[in-house]
Amino acid sequence: FFISIMSASSSNASSDFIKQLLGRPVVVKLNSGVTYQGVLACLDGYMNIAMEQTEEYENGQLRNKYADTFIRGNNVLYISKQKKRSNK
Repeated sequence: FFISIMSASSSNASSDFIKQLLGRPVVVKLNSGVTYQGVLACLDGYMNIAMEQTEEYENGQLRNKYADTFIRGNNVLYISKQKKRSNK
């Protein structure tokens, strides 16, 4: 499941999907290709995102870890529910 910002409308389905993601692990991909994985803390009407316990990936490689992350909505390509990590 993911929501594309370009095709997202203010429909109830999109709103319900986002509400289900609050407080849960998500993946946020930016237009630049950079990906953030962390817990969705807050989201506003402009798709500005606040995340906690965030990891930043570039070309699949972990680049940084942040306690709190704020992402401007116009940079977001999509938000996706994070797949469960397997225990190795």
